[in-house]
Amino acid sequence: MTAPTTRSGTGAPAALFFEDLVPGLTVDLGVVTVDGDEMVAFARRFDPQWYHVDAELAGESRHGGLIASGFYTVSLFMRAYVDHLLSRAAADASPGLEELRWLAPVRAGDRLAVRVDVMGARPSTARPGLGTVSLTGTMLRLGPDDRPEQEVLRTRFRGWFALRPTEPATEDEPPSADPSGSPSD
Repeated sequence: MTAPTTRSGTGAPAALFFEDLVPGLTVDLGVVTVDGDEMVAFARRFDPQWYHVDAELAGESRHGGLIASGFYTVSLFMRAYVDHLLSRAAADASPGLEELRWLAPVRAGDRLAVRVDVMGARPSTARPGLGTVSLTGTMLRLGPDDRPEQEVLRTRFRGWFALRPTEPATEDEPPSADPSGSPSD
């Protein structure tokens, strides 16, 4: 009998496990470009404040034009996180956010570099077979020269990831030995 396949966050077989997500690891989640129509459609549906949906009022305000809903911005982060990490990782679920900060306005056409940093990792005591990974996600606005200009979003959160499965011994393998060199039962 074969062990069940460990699935990634998108259902494909997982290639990254808890043991791969070590503190100090940075994962590049790519660059996203803010689509103005999508940004406004999101705001009309979920956050219809005037500075997100009314170009005339926003243009006359201290904002100088439409700005994205912070929740739209974090949804862009989440999509990049799923596409570039969770799609490969043995992700289980997330016990939640610890911090979510919108540090600067985001506008249509902005190009945002996205990354996640592993801050800590420990096996779960409450959920056998899983480990808890502490992560910091950031989005940085890129300038015309593709250099980071300003951090626009920072989030700290935790995720649960499956431990790497151990392969069961096959019938062709000899029994393992204990430290004294005697065959084990």
